[in-house]
Amino acid sequence: MIADEQIVNSCSFVSIRGWMIAQFPTEQTESGEFHRQEDAFREWVSDDGSSPYPAVADRYHLYVSLACPWASRTIIFRKLKRLEETIGMTIVDPIRDERGWAFRDPSGKIPPGAPFESTDPINRFQFLSEAYKATDPGFDERVTVPVLWDKETKKIVNNCEDDICRMFNDVFNEFAQNKNVDLFPKDIEAEHAKLANFLHDNVNNGVYRAGFATRQRPYEIACRRLFEALDGLEERLSKGRYLCRDRIVEADWRLFCTLIRFDSVYHGHFKCNLRRIVDYPNLQGYLMDLYQQPGIADTVNFDHIKRHYYMTHTQINPNRIVPLGPVLDLGKPHNRERLK
Repeated sequence: MIADEQIVNSCSFVSIRGWMIAQFPTEQTESGEFHRQEDAFREWVSDDGSSPYPAVADRYHLYVSLACPWASRTIIFRKLKRLEETIGMTIVDPIRDERGWAFRDPSGKIPPGAPFESTDPINRFQFLSEAYKATDPGFDERVTVPVLWDKETKKIVNNCEDDICRMFNDVFNEFAQNKNVDLFPKDIEAEHAKLANFLHDNVNNGVYRAGFATRQRPYEIACRRLFEALDGLEERLSKGRYLCRDRIVEADWRLFCTLIRFDSVYHGHFKCNLRRIVDYPNLQGYLMDLYQQPGIADTVNFDHIKRHYYMTHTQINPNRIVPLGPVLDLGKPHNRERLK
């Protein structure tokens, strides 16, 4: 019998009775399904005095990973709203070991376990877990990105990407250089919210439900549900340039963050391999259209993406070999302008 602690802390592939051990044991059901943990910190920055955290310049700092799709959406919002001068940002190393996200040189020159100098300019933390412990000394769940940190109280304000994106769009608009960019338009609020929930449940989290399943049936259910959603989105995007016709909204960037990782990671590593995104003419053109929007390519780092997934998820990829491909040409003409 293998001790529970030995199973949880092992960095290699382990199986018991033919079942794969969960990547995150506390987020796995006995039937083999992945259930993502809830975000721990949900305080709100306000521009009307309704919270202890006022919207002011240079008070808040964003901790992110370029590999993580959830964090990437906040990076995109910061870029599109042009909030770089208002909210600082630090990128963690894409390789996460048993100690979690690390503030070390993300180039890969310093291997996990070796001594390193902190790349965190705000607190000189070595690991993001220190920010969580500073906020809640009793925190014992999985440490996630993104994190919006308050430099004044020296605590995490929020670690929910949905909340952070909304705050960047709304309450920090006074400081945004692109004040006219509104990714949560009021006139389609109900439709947009329904669409965002659909994308989260079936696509954004759907790839993880397939990839982190530890039994065959939950994997197959999640994978089929994912591709049913992609098939429906392919049809939807045959009729409009973006998800809400001719304008880009938050839901587009929510979908983009999964699509941009799909052929490189989710198709092979997470076994979401019924089809690739390149096999969908409308989804592929839509992906290229969004990728070619000003500033967006700067937020995408395939080196970080592939090294994170293939080297961190050792229960799935025990040899930690990072594939060379696929070769993606996202800069070629997409011809989506013909759609309205």
